[in-house]
Amino acid sequence: MTAQLTCRTDKGTECVAHTRAYKDGALVAEGFDVAHVSDYLDDDHIVWLDLEKPTLADLEVVREELSLHDLALEDAVAEHQRPKLDHYENHEFLSAMVARLDESAELTLHEVDAFITPKALVTVRKSSDIGVEHLTKRWDAAAHKNAASGVAFLLHGLLDLIVDGHFATVQLLDEQLDDLEDVLFDAHPRSRELQRRSFEVRKSLVLLRRAVLPMREVVNSLLRRDLDIVDDRMQPYYQDVYDHVLRASEWTESLRDLVSTILETNLTLQGNRLNEVMRTLTSWAALLAVTTAVTGFYGQNVPYPGFGKEWGFLFSFGLLLVGTGGLYLFLKKRGWL
Repeated sequence: MTAQLTCRTDKGTECVAHTRAYKDGALVAEGFDVAHVSDYLDDDHIVWLDLEKPTLADLEVVREELSLHDLALEDAVAEHQRPKLDHYENHEFLSAMVARLDESAELTLHEVDAFITPKALVTVRKSSDIGVEHLTKRWDAAAHKNAASGVAFLLHGLLDLIVDGHFATVQLLDEQLDDLEDVLFDAHPRSRELQRRSFEVRKSLVLLRRAVLPMREVVNSLLRRDLDIVDDRMQPYYQDVYDHVLRASEWTESLRDLVSTILETNLTLQGNRLNEVMRTLTSWAALLAVTTAVTGFYGQNVPYPGFGKEWGFLFSFGLLLVGTGGLYLFLKKRGWL
């Protein structure tokens, strides 16, 4: 676990910070004071500096040493940036979203920005909910293979962590949609629950789409040879990240279509159930019509065959039973009852 520091400036501001320095592919320093970052930049080192919710004054620590552009600095402290990769004369500015999904299918997005220079990677986290432990573990696990690639190695670890988070989130949403399918075809209709959960999943997919789709352009831009960010050693690893981005974006789009299909199927099933209910009610009404017709006929105040006779009552009762029973058997055979 990296040591947690406090980034202080002469203007009295401060933010949580983490630092690392690599030389010739090996980790040579960690948790050193932010004020000493420039010492490592002057030597043949690769530096990682992480700042949590910094202000413009906090970024002054590395502004002059890395020649950071004013617009990039403003984007780094602004909220709700779209995932993108901006090119400046001396560096690139990356903005991406980390996705988190809770058990109720509510998605939250946390912004992570990065300044990419030939000698340093400066990450800016907009939320304390984003830890750096998983990132440093990835770097440590792959350091013996790729750390010699410098900033490209550090940036790959960051992108791989973000994209894997997108992929895992899509997978969780897919599992929740499988549960919705079980609710859809439940023997006891739960339309209200289905509509509520479908809305929650669809809302999460819309947010996730905003984070996932722009990453295709971001990673594709990093793969460009003219930027000199990704060397030949790291090229296959970035290509693998790009493949994961494509799969996550396509999966997200297919899940959005699946949610719409589930809602349409639910409406169709509701219509079918209504038709069955109406058909059943109509059948029972037809049975009652037979009894009404027979009793109404024999309830006339005029003489008719069997009027005032006992056998007339028995005949009308038998006619009622035969007519109603015959109609019931007919409707039962047709499946209406």
